[in-house]
Amino acid sequence: MTVILLALGAACCLGLGFVFQQAAAQHAPMKDFLSLRLLLDLVRMPLWVAGIGLMVVGMALGAAALGMGDITLVEPLLATNLLFAMALSRRLTRQRLGRSGWAGLWLLAGGVTAFIVAGRPQGGRSSGDHTWQWLIMGMVLGVALLLAAVAKRERVHVSLEAALLGVAAGLIYGLQDALTRISGERFGHGGWSALLTSWQPYAIVVLGVLALVMVQSAFESAPLRLSLPALTAAQPLAGILCGVGFLGDQLRVTPGALAWEVIGIVAVVAGIVLIGSHPAMPPGAGRTENARELQPR
Repeated sequence: MTVILLALGAACCLGLGFVFQQAAAQHAPMKDFLSLRLLLDLVRMPLWVAGIGLMVVGMALGAAALGMGDITLVEPLLATNLLFAMALSRRLTRQRLGRSGWAGLWLLAGGVTAFIVAGRPQGGRSSGDHTWQWLIMGMVLGVALLLAAVAKRERVHVSLEAALLGVAAGLIYGLQDALTRISGERFGHGGWSALLTSWQPYAIVVLGVLALVMVQSAFESAPLRLSLPALTAAQPLAGILCGVGFLGDQLRVTPGALAWEVIGIVAVVAGIVLIGSHPAMPPGAGRTENARELQPR
């Protein structure tokens, strides 16, 4: 129960923080798109700093949850950050949930519940062979960088650009969560000396900055509903892949359990898409030159 509460608290802070960050990022100059200069411009905005503060608190709570529980349990719970973003956005826009909003809410909550109950995630012992670890990490990071490169070249379709960056950032955040889990284990076994002499904490910082630039560029270029659902869907998928692939986490693999796990993941993704496309999500300014793309036809 403590792990669940920590993960939900992290999701709450992350969801609220994303809304604040997007509200500020849409006013940043587009010349800083996918550049570290973007962070220097945003840090001058109090609303963005508040959003980052909430994000840091959320990451700290998520790290605590990962230190006490399994990544295959924590990641689906972190995906509920979209519910909290939706709650704040709904209050700001005063939109009713309607059928699509309620459907998305129940699909997301039901999918997370189905995956956890059917899979019964349990921590295991990771293998001493690091081949799978490097292979999976390289694959996740490679796909993320490829998507970001495509997004940087894609200068016409705002929705595609933001979605690609959202997926890329989500993959990196999922990988970052896996490394956070490893760092927590090292700290538990050897204290600060073991932690600071390992490479994982420094990789976490580099990945965090890289993902932050991608997220803020996505928030800057298009409405929140075009990027946050993609990010929220990609992060748990990458985290679960890392957990089962090289962290030793175990899921039930009976035919019935696997069926419900797949149903749960599909329901989570469907709920994320429905909530992310709801009118209550802040539309943002986006790019003025591409505003026509966001208008209904």
